[in-house]
Amino acid sequence: MSEPEKGVSFLQESLNANETFDAALRPLSFKDFTGQPKTVERLEIMVGAARDRGEPLNHILLSGPPGLGKTTLAHILGNEMGKNVRVTSGPVIERPGDLAGMLTNLEEGDILFIDEIHRIPKTVEEYLYSAMEDFKIDIMLDQGPNARSVRLNIQRFTLVGATTRLGLLTAPLRSRFTLQTRLDYYSKENLLSIVNRTCQLLKLEIDNDGGLEIAGRARGTPRITNNLINFVRDFAQQRADGKITKKIASQALELLEIDANGLDEMDKRIMRLMALNYKGGPVGLSTIAVAVGEEEHTLGEVHEPYLIQEGYLQRTPQGRVLTEKAYKILGLTGPAENQMKLF
Repeated sequence: MSEPEKGVSFLQESLNANETFDAALRPLSFKDFTGQPKTVERLEIMVGAARDRGEPLNHILLSGPPGLGKTTLAHILGNEMGKNVRVTSGPVIERPGDLAGMLTNLEEGDILFIDEIHRIPKTVEEYLYSAMEDFKIDIMLDQGPNARSVRLNIQRFTLVGATTRLGLLTAPLRSRFTLQTRLDYYSKENLLSIVNRTCQLLKLEIDNDGGLEIAGRARGTPRITNNLINFVRDFAQQRADGKITKKIASQALELLEIDANGLDEMDKRIMRLMALNYKGGPVGLSTIAVAVGEEEHTLGEVHEPYLIQEGYLQRTPQGRVLTEKAYKILGLTGPAENQMKLF
C-alpha cells in the first residue's frame, strides 16, 4: 500500500482509493449485501417486478456519503437483471457527444451507472431528459447555417445515478428518477459482518475481538473497513504470525493514527484547533480548512459528517461548535461560556 500523501489521512485516502481491491470483494447479489435493509428491500421489489414483466428497470438514484456501497448496488442490479453495467462518472462526461456515444452503445435493459452525477455539466444534463423519458436523443450536426438536428432512437436502458451531494442535483433531473433512496452509515454489527466476510474471502485468520477492533474504527464505512483490513493483514504478516487479534489490530491501527473511537489525526487537529484557537466555536468551515491546511470540500465530505454523527461537533447557523464530548476526548475542559446556544 502506498504511503499517504503529506497532509492526507489514511481514511481520506481510503475513500479515494482505486476500486480494484473493492471490486474483488464486491457482493454479487442482494443476499450477500450487508446493511441498508430499506434500500435493499426497495431495490428487490423493483427488480422482481421488472423481471416478472420482462421490462427494464426504472431509473434509480442512490445518494449518501462515499464508500457505503452505491457502486456495489449498481453492479448487483445488473447481475440480478442479467444485464451489462456501463460505469462512468459525471466529470468524465464533458460534452453531449460523450453521452450520446455511451447511450447508443447500450443494449436493451442495460444499466448506465453515473457516479457523482451531480457534477454533469448543465448542457449534458439536458440531453439526459429525453433519453430517460422517451429513449431518444437529439444530436446537432454541423454549425451555423448548415446546422441541423438529428433525433436518434436508443434502446430502453436504466440509469442508476449516485451522488454524495443530493442537494446539488437540479429538480428536473431528480424528478426523473422513479426511486430515490439514501444510504446511511453502517452499524458496528454490520461492519463486523463485512470484516468476517472479507477475511474469509482473503483467507485471513481473525478472531472476534480483532474483527470488533477493526469494525469499531472504520467510521461506519465498508470501503474504509476493507482498506483497514488490507493494512492490518500486512501488519500481521510482518510483525506477528499472520493471525489478526485485538492486540495486533489495535497496534496496526494506532500506526495509522486511528484511535479506538475511529478518529484520525486530522479529526483531532480540527477539534484541537477549534478548542484552543476559537474557544470551541462557532467557527466557519472555510476558516477551519485554511487553519488546518486542508480543502473545505474534504473536511465537509470526509471528516465533518463523522464528527457530527458521533456527537463531537454541532452545526449551527453561526458555524461549527465543539461539544462537551469533544473536549473530553481531547483531555480539555470546555469553558461553560463557550457552549453555544443552538436556537
